[in-house]
Amino acid sequence: MGNFPSTGDSDIQAVTVTATGTVKQGRTRLKTLALKSAGSGSPQIVLKDSATGATLLDMSFNTADDFYINLPGAGILFKTECHVTLTAVSSFTGFFG
Repeated sequence: MGNFPSTGDSDIQAVTVTATGTVKQGRTRLKTLALKSAGSGSPQIVLKDSATGATLLDMSFNTADDFYINLPGAGILFKTECHVTLTAVSSFTGFFG
């Protein structure tokens, strides 16, 4: 067997949170996200570059749903940390690389 060329991909780290707060500290890139929304309310996530930083993603969802998305391009770069605000969301998983 020959050598396989490097794809340039980095290892992926998955982090799950069940409450508002820091998902991953330090400079990081979110590639994929998954979540489970609550059975009532108005499910929403807001991703910021730190608790008081710029909003980089704000999405609403259906109730009682599982949601999974690969982010386009290279994903979302967080220069300080990935912070999430969960509203009527039971769990949020970020896949970072």
